Amino acid sequence: MKIDRITVSHHGLPLDPPFPAAWDSAPRTRFNASVVRVITDQGLEGVGSGDAMLGFAGHEHLFIGHDPRNLDRHNRVIESLSFHYGRCWPLDLALWDLFGKITGQPCWRLLGGHTPRLRLYASTGMRLPPQATADQVAFIRQQGFEAIKLRLGAADWREDIARMEAARAALGPSALLLADANQAWRMPWDTSPPWSFKDALNVAGALEDLDVYWLEEPLHRGDWAGMQALRSSTSLRIAGGEMAREPHDLTHLIDEGCLDVLQPDATLVGGITGLRRVADHCAAKGLVFTPHTWGNGIGLLANAHLAAGAAAACPFLEFPFDPPSWSPERRDFVLAEPLAHDADAHLTLSEAPGLGIALDEDRLTATRIG
Repeated sequence: MKIDRITVSHHGLPLDPPFPAAWDSAPRTRFNASVVRVITDQGLEGVGSGDAMLGFAGHEHLFIGHDPRNLDRHNRVIESLSFHYGRCWPLDLALWDLFGKITGQPCWRLLGGHTPRLRLYASTGMRLPPQATADQVAFIRQQGFEAIKLRLGAADWREDIARMEAARAALGPSALLLADANQAWRMPWDTSPPWSFKDALNVAGALEDLDVYWLEEPLHRGDWAGMQALRSSTSLRIAGGEMAREPHDLTHLIDEGCLDVLQPDATLVGGITGLRRVADHCAAKGLVFTPHTWGNGIGLLANAHLAAGAAAACPFLEFPFDPPSWSPERRDFVLAEPLAHDADAHLTLSEAPGLGIALDEDRLTATRIG
């Protein structure tokens, strides 16, 4: 069996009304998705999605004619391409989907088969005023979620604390509250500076009083010493790593004691192949491994299979959910059916071969932009 061809298509779902993502100063009027397909000479097809695969065009020959089951070989080529060009990791996801279809096994079982059922946390995307925040978390709690993540990053961090206080009052002591500061990176047009260490320390102290489970990305992604110091100065778990550029960045964060919780995304760094090793490394160090999943349903499924197969501690998986502005229907527009949580906010993966992806081909045709 050989790889016969690889295709990449780009799609955009118009957003009306726009989605005011907390980490983006410009409200989003379109949600883009790139779909990668790997087709064998026997007609089997693997599907992946994530970054736009910038720079991949013209390098298909590095894979065509090779056995699709040589996952480590392909991952090394993708790593080199992702160093020289854009993030080409969605190709690794497509190869895993194809590998599962070749073997007739779901990827979560091929990755170790730890559990097909994952507890989810609702990951909100907007910053709302305190009362609106309280109403929103109460609604999400009614949908079965016992853990909810809110976004920080207001011009004055005291406003963030007021929102977290409102959320805790609405939820009571039993629910888990998580906080994402979004200080590690910025959109290209956003020139505002990240928090200083002292800002992050003040926020952490206030969040301790609210029994927050973790504080995510409280410092610039390169401030390793600051992460180490913050981790040793607070009882909060410090989380991060979602936008790591290369797998060795994650290894450094683990070995240097920068984080309690690793959140890499298989669509952005390492693919499933590389993050499988990172998950094992987290397990050896006693750290929490829970993939970042803010993308479309294909990436969410890939990270879910990774988390379900890994032996590393994964207390829950990120599930973008902030209706009505960010609904499963918007998030998963490339899929035939949006991914749904069950009554107690778990996602159960099927025994379908590969990643279990079912595309909405008509929607993909209608939304194609390249």
